[in-house]
Amino acid sequence: MSVTQTAGQHRTETTASAAARIMEHCDELGTHSSMEGGIERVYLSPEHAEVDALAAGWMTEAGLRTWRDASGSRIGRLEGECPGLPALILGSHLDTVPDAGRYDGPLGVLLAIEVARRIAASDRRLPFALETYAFHEEEGVRFGATLLCSRALAGTWTDDLWELRDADGVSLAEAFGTFGLDPARIQDAARRHQDDGPKGVVGYLEAHIEQGSLLEEADLPLGVVTSIAGARRFEITVTGEARHAGGTPYSRRKDALVGASEIVVEIERIGKERDVIATVGQMSVEPGGVNVVPGTAVFSLDLRAETDQRRDDAWQLIRAALDEMATRRGLGVDINQIHEARSVTCAPQLMRAVETGIQQATGTTAEPMRIWSRAGHDAMAVAEMCDIAMMFIRCHDGISHAPDESVLTDDVAVALDAYEAAVWALADQYQN
Repeated sequence: MSVTQTAGQHRTETTASAAARIMEHCDELGTHSSMEGGIERVYLSPEHAEVDALAAGWMTEAGLRTWRDASGSRIGRLEGECPGLPALILGSHLDTVPDAGRYDGPLGVLLAIEVARRIAASDRRLPFALETYAFHEEEGVRFGATLLCSRALAGTWTDDLWELRDADGVSLAEAFGTFGLDPARIQDAARRHQDDGPKGVVGYLEAHIEQGSLLEEADLPLGVVTSIAGARRFEITVTGEARHAGGTPYSRRKDALVGASEIVVEIERIGKERDVIATVGQMSVEPGGVNVVPGTAVFSLDLRAETDQRRDDAWQLIRAALDEMATRRGLGVDINQIHEARSVTCAPQLMRAVETGIQQATGTTAEPMRIWSRAGHDAMAVAEMCDIAMMFIRCHDGISHAPDESVLTDDVAVALDAYEAAVWALADQYQN
């Protein structure tokens, strides 16, 4: 087992043992859950407080000064060549979806802490400060709005968010107060890319499991993210006429479910043809009787693509198919867009640093695999404030948001070396 050499610093700890510690901490985080027999952690919950305390302890052990910001994120800071410099942020999230895996989010947080631990132990100082962010609201499970903590960091939090309510009717503002946060101070969480002082930000890097199978299919541990998909989500209602199934011939039927089903198949065809991600994940039917022609069908559509133009072009085709179907079948269609996020392109200079890190860690001069992210990440929100880049880590069979989510300890070790090397590469860019 070799000892890692980075920036000329002799390591007293092997990369393998550091990777093992990361995996152990992922397991420990997985024991903090509101769900019996599975993992679920949501924003401003007791479990949020529990894992926040763990992250604070790990950051302190790594040699970082740590505090909680006005949104509830946990931050650790390592000063650079002199105190008060703008910071390079390494971040990800600790909240989960229901019945989650152990690595979506937490792996990125723990890799960031380990990178900071190594740099703190180095005999070389960075030309900027280094900060680790553990966001606690990325998934949007409790209040239905995603990326809340990273939006607070970027300064894009809006007042209408305070009225959001969870399944128990608790508003976001009320949950803030119960947790010990002050809604009036939310803007204190915001940072500025242009600021030369300690509130300033040099850039943002995020390490994350791929949540896809491209790296595994190519037998590669790591990849470079080129962009993050722009998404639009819709609730589509098809309205027909509910009638007794036995007494209504086909020629007289206005079956909302048959019309909606026709469109679902068309959505899949358009998605494949246009190389976009088009998913119908929910559908409900009324009245719902076994012997009643459905009068209403309501379904969701999640539409994502590498570029906003490609996504929007696919939507125009889907919209045309909806209109044609409704006219032909005598049905009504109502479309409600419930979410839109623009695609985000990673900054070339930060991508180059990540590529350099991967090449150094894997011992190859070959260009790392480039992947556009089909899933959303905190980096999307942070991109409103500063340049961003991401590194993907292979996950088995692309499984994520599920208990079978799995990564290799050896891949985590390579990712740790690559992540640290990327930071040093950015330091060289910054000084030049």
